[in-house]
Amino acid sequence: MTVLHSVDFFSSGKLPVAIEPRLPQAAFPEHHHDFNEIVIVEHGTGIHVFNGQPHTICGGTVCFVRDFDRHLYEHTENLCLTNVLYRAPDAFQFLSGLNKLLPQEQDGHYPSHWRVNQSTLQQVRAIVGQMEEANDSTDMMSLANREILFMQLLVLLRKGSQEQGAMDNDARLNQLMAWLEEHFAEEVCWEGLAERFSLSLRTLHRQLKHCTGLTPQRYLNRLRLIKARHMLRHSDESVTEIAYHCGFGDSNHFSTLFRREFDWSPRDIRQGRDTLLQ
Repeated sequence: MTVLHSVDFFSSGKLPVAIEPRLPQAAFPEHHHDFNEIVIVEHGTGIHVFNGQPHTICGGTVCFVRDFDRHLYEHTENLCLTNVLYRAPDAFQFLSGLNKLLPQEQDGHYPSHWRVNQSTLQQVRAIVGQMEEANDSTDMMSLANREILFMQLLVLLRKGSQEQGAMDNDARLNQLMAWLEEHFAEEVCWEGLAERFSLSLRTLHRQLKHCTGLTPQRYLNRLRLIKARHMLRHSDESVTEIAYHCGFGDSNHFSTLFRREFDWSPRDIRQGRDTLLQ
């Protein structure tokens, strides 16, 4: 597995934070780093496989990657990221208690993926822009300024994440997408789902298409297919069982959609043929 080292990304051993834009981010094999990373998705779509679990990502997704987490990107489409790299909290000279602003693992669950609305994303860009413009000087004032900007970024991301319960349309869409991530296998009535999250059906279609580039049903199908591919690789269930468990009522239809999405049949994935050619 590829290991990325801080010496290649931090211009000085004293700097606690670095910015690494990926415009765009191509598919990238599984790797981990000897530093931590906040991945801010500007726009585009892709699949982020995080410690073996697939997540669909698009503009407004924020991923918190610890130094021991394994992750990769695949199936990317114009995926533009900004990576904020940071060292362990004890590398910060002027800040303490940073961990309280970062996601914490509870009962074996680590909330690695957050979502923020477009307004928050614009504010995030402004702070990241200031961090990029700051010189790499390691004098006391420069280091203090960089750390302050990093703390402002963490506060903004936490306030802007879906947990704050803001009730604009962006926030409602974020909550809806989080619901789909958990309930992808259920039968979905788009009119009922729009009503559940206080969105008009027209607004749901328009905003989801703007965020992901996909219609709602296409997005749901893709989500189901991503989950199915993961199960094909990591479970012993039959193709038919996996199709049903991922919300497809007909295994033949599932196989057709699967091949169209990934250029491989479910059987190919089960036999690992896709990985043999990577």
